[in-house]
Parts: sequence; structure tokens; C-alpha cells
Amino acid sequence: MGRGKIEIKRIENSTNRQVTYSKRRNGIMKKAKEITVLCDAEVSLVIFSSTGKMSEYCSPNTTLIKLLDRYQKSSGKRLWDAKHEFLSNEIDRIKKENDAMQIELRHLKGEDINSLTPKELIPIEEALENGLVNVRAKQMEYLKMLEKNGRTLEEDNNRLNFILHHQQMGIDNGVREMENGYHQKGRNYSSSSMPLAFRVQPIQPNLQESK
Repeated sequence: MGRGKIEIKRIENSTNRQVTYSKRRNGIMKKAKEITVLCDAEVSLVIFSSTGKMSEYCSPNTTLIKLLDRYQKSSGKRLWDAKHEFLSNEIDRIKKENDAMQIELRHLKGEDINSLTPKELIPIEEALENGLVNVRAKQMEYLKMLEKNGRTLEEDNNRLNFILHHQQMGIDNGVREMENGYHQKGRNYSSSSMPLAFRVQPIQPNLQESK
């Protein structure tokens, strides 16, 4: 018995509508993958459900942006405004400049130079020589600065040692003056007290006679 045709119209029941959407979406995705593999085609598929959920597929050997650019050129329809086209061109220009700089950097490192001609090697050699001169000049500048800072530190150290030395000398002189004054005072005290001791001694009791 043959399969009956389904009338193509909006499915009113929300549950049935969601089930049908899921089945047919999976079927379309499967067909897009098959035609990509079987026919070496470039396919990009974007689906939005009634709830706003997005599903997408793009052939592995391309991107959605590339396919849209091809569509714009082939169909003549403008997908991007002038501002977006300008930004896209700027991005492409910056990418090309970055690639060129990466190649130049590898050449300066001595990499990937086997394919260069002697004429192409001359500016690379000049750039390396100029860079070496600038590096050595900067090194000499740093060395002179370090030498100057070393002399300054040495002068500051000598000045501090001089100050500390004289301060120490002042402290030592003060200590010696204090010691001399103390000893002089002690001698004066001994000379004045000795006669008094001799005068007191005769009136002390004789402890040996009292026994």
C-alpha cells in the first residue's frame, strides 16, 4: 500500500509541529552532509526554529563567510553595506601585512632564506648590521650609566665613612675627658680624707685588749 501524501500546511498542534521540525531538520542536515561528501560541493545551511533556536551546518572545506562572499559576487546582491565592506578589506589588508612581517622576521632570524637571491639577501644583511650597531650603542650607554652610578655610590660611601670617623673620634675624646676627670676627682678625695682617718684611729677601742 502506498504512502499517502501529507498536505503541506502549518501544523496547528504545537507538539506535532515540534516533532516534525526535529525530524525534517535532521533529514536536511543529513542530505547537506551527503551532498558535500558525494559531490565535493560547498554547502552552508542555517535553520531557525519558531522558538528562535539556531541549527547550522557548513562544509568542512569552507566557511559561512566565504560562501556568503561568493553568493554576493555571483548573485550581484549586496549582503554587506559599505561600512562592513571597508572593515572586511581592512582586515584582509592587516592580515597580509602581518604575514609579510612574519616572513621578514623569519628572514632576520636566518630562517627560510634558501629560496632568496643574493640581491634579496643584501637588505637583510644591512638591517642586521644596523641592528647590531644600535644594540652595541645601547649597551655602551647602559655601561656608562652604571659606571657613573658606581662612582656616585663610592663618593657617598666615602663621605659617610668620613662623617662616622669624626663622630667616633669625638665620642672617644669625650670618654677620655670623662675618665680623666673621674680619676682626678678620686685623687683629690683620697688626699683630703687620709689625715682625717689617722686622727680618728687613736680614739678607737682596742678590741684585742678587751678580750
